Amino acid sequence: MKEDHCLHAALICLGMLYYSHAITTEKLNHTRPSLHGHHEKGKEGQVLHRSKRGWVWNQFFVIEEYTGPDPVLVGRLHSDIDSGDGNIKYILSGEGAGIIFVIDDKSGNIHATKTLDREERAQYTLTAQAVDRNTNRPLEPPSEFIVKVQDINDNPPEFLHENYHANVPERSNVGTSVIQVTASDADDPTYGNSAKLVYSILEGQPYFSVEAQTGIIRTALPNMDREAKEEYHVVIQAKDMGGHMGGLSGTTKVTITLTDVNDNPPKFPQSVYQMSVSEAAVPGEEVGRVKAKDPDIGENGLVAYSIIDGDGMDMFEITTDYETQEGVVKLKKLLDFETKKSYSLKVEAANVHIDPKFISNGPFKDTVTVKIAVEDADEPPVFLKPSYIFEVQENAASGTVVGKVHAKDPDAANSAIRYSIDRHTDLERFFIINAEDGNIKTIKALDREEIAWHNISVFAVEVHKQHQEAKVPVAIKVVDVNDNAPKFAAAYEAFVCENARSNQQFITISADDKDDSANGPRFIFSLPPEIIHNPNFTLRDNRDNTASVLVRREGFSRQKQDLYLLPIVISDGGLPPMSSTNTLTIRVCGCDSNGSMLSCNAEPYILNAGLSTGALIAILACIVILLVIVVLFVTLKRQKKEPLIVFEEEDVRENIITYDDEGGGEEDTEAFDIATLQNPDGINGFIPRKDIKPEYQYMPRPGLRPAPNSVDVDDFINTRIQEADNDPTAPPYDSIQIYGYEGRGSVAGSLSSLESATTDSDLDYDYLQNWGPRFKKLADLYGSKDTFDDDS
Repeated sequence: MKEDHCLHAALICLGMLYYSHAITTEKLNHTRPSLHGHHEKGKEGQVLHRSKRGWVWNQFFVIEEYTGPDPVLVGRLHSDIDSGDGNIKYILSGEGAGIIFVIDDKSGNIHATKTLDREERAQYTLTAQAVDRNTNRPLEPPSEFIVKVQDINDNPPEFLHENYHANVPERSNVGTSVIQVTASDADDPTYGNSAKLVYSILEGQPYFSVEAQTGIIRTALPNMDREAKEEYHVVIQAKDMGGHMGGLSGTTKVTITLTDVNDNPPKFPQSVYQMSVSEAAVPGEEVGRVKAKDPDIGENGLVAYSIIDGDGMDMFEITTDYETQEGVVKLKKLLDFETKKSYSLKVEAANVHIDPKFISNGPFKDTVTVKIAVEDADEPPVFLKPSYIFEVQENAASGTVVGKVHAKDPDAANSAIRYSIDRHTDLERFFIINAEDGNIKTIKALDREEIAWHNISVFAVEVHKQHQEAKVPVAIKVVDVNDNAPKFAAAYEAFVCENARSNQQFITISADDKDDSANGPRFIFSLPPEIIHNPNFTLRDNRDNTASVLVRREGFSRQKQDLYLLPIVISDGGLPPMSSTNTLTIRVCGCDSNGSMLSCNAEPYILNAGLSTGALIAILACIVILLVIVVLFVTLKRQKKEPLIVFEEEDVRENIITYDDEGGGEEDTEAFDIATLQNPDGINGFIPRKDIKPEYQYMPRPGLRPAPNSVDVDDFINTRIQEADNDPTAPPYDSIQIYGYEGRGSVAGSLSSLESATTDSDLDYDYLQNWGPRFKKLADLYGSKDTFDDDS
């Protein structure tokens, strides 16, 4: 740290000296006197006037990161018209003017008031102008200049990544490129050596090296072996100032991994493998495993195994387990300890993929000897045959010998064998076996027609080791004996026409025999000797196991005999032959002239006037249909039509009410009160109906109220009409109400016309004129009695 501070101070001093020299040079080089009246001739004699300039400069310099006690003098502005009397005022504007850069308006000196960082901003553009101090009138046009921040080495190099990872194949040649690392420096690369970087390796020698200018890491040692060391950690340094003393530096870590190549052949760790297998092992069973070690990884370490020699090549095989890279020795065929007790194999392990670059390191394979010992096993008995087939005649006497099975103990002990029948295969116990010698005999008679083959299983068990047993299938064929007579192949029923002709064939019959075809290759058909001269029918053997029945005479009658039974004898060709008598039923039927059968019943000739069953059923069906129609009609007639408007049981409005007694007039207090004519539901605006559903509840209109109990019928009726006209829920039809009870003492008397033709009344009906226009017609009829009498 001390050295860095001293170096920093020395650099600042050098910068100040350089800055002073630059200012002096700038003044000498860029300060120009004013030129008045100077002309230049341009092309074609054109006179160009040069504008007057008080000063000309390009740029000033200020060193960055200056930390002195006083502001840094950047430069001085001076105009050639400035006589030094203080009348000229210098003004500074532009980037950072007044904040970073300030100017003395009298002397024109520019100072930097803040520490500048070139990495934040490398230059500032400012504008300078000279004006009259009293009037602020510009004395010269404004001029721009640039203040550049001069760089110092204040930023160390930084790598793009803090850690790098790279791979390179093992055994690569010296100088093989591994990876390139890159660092950057924020300092000015155009000024000095602040950003000039040099790379070097701090850790990782002597295995790797780095190029100083490019940062490329290369291998430095030949034949680096991944199996010896797989991963390397390298530290690379980047230093500025061209790597010279005093420069700043940065480091990064690079992890380099050697990738595998197939440079190692597989090797067996031992020269001989000892294995053993029982003679009871089945093919495909694993015997043992061998493994050749290969330090390579991935596909470079894949090993394939094979048997290349040995006396057990036909008895064993080897496969490769690629997950464990082992060779699996398996049994290929059954072994016999008594025949051969050991085998020898030569197994080879070879790489699957070989790299030609390292073929000189080969051969990439290895061999080993595998010795396999066969172990004696306690084997179960073995039958001389895998299966047995015997024959026995059906109906053979009990105790008949069917056949003999034989098994032996394959072991050296050669134990005695006992035999038994698996009773699950002989549930009905047809057979028995001699436990000592294996002879199979029948227990009861066999019937081929029921079971033609018997499939049983026989056990063989060692006498002293009963857990060792063997099982063999035994098939027993029951040989056929001619013990079944032939019979009709079907239940025949023949029909013959009444008008059948002589020698006419009307049926062909065949036979069936349960015995084997060897005991009945041909059936013989014949009539019994006692009816061989049957007058009605005869039989013809077709000699093809069928026979035809023919009519012997003409003219059969159902009235005399409608059914005939014809016995037929059938014999087979077995030794000895078997025969049976079967009866053929023959019915006499009525036929048309073409021989087509019409009817085989005798009833139509006896009951000629009767009705058939189909006709009776049709008549009964018609009667049932008519009864159903009548019942439905009566039911529909009795059904009442439901009213559209629902009336409550106690509701008395708008019902037809008839009173036979006229009453005693208005004075009768027991008369029907007119208040009953009011519609209590109509007041609320609701009349329940079934034909429509009101869309809204009717509300009585204001001003309309029910008529009071009054004798003014005209007002009452008008009120009811007005309510009905304004009620949207009222029924669309009129309800009839008849009020026939008027009361006692009525001035008008009775309005009924029942007695108007016979009663001579002297009542005056002129008051009807006052009841309104609705009673005008009634008033005209009854009001002018005198006129009526005169006219009459």
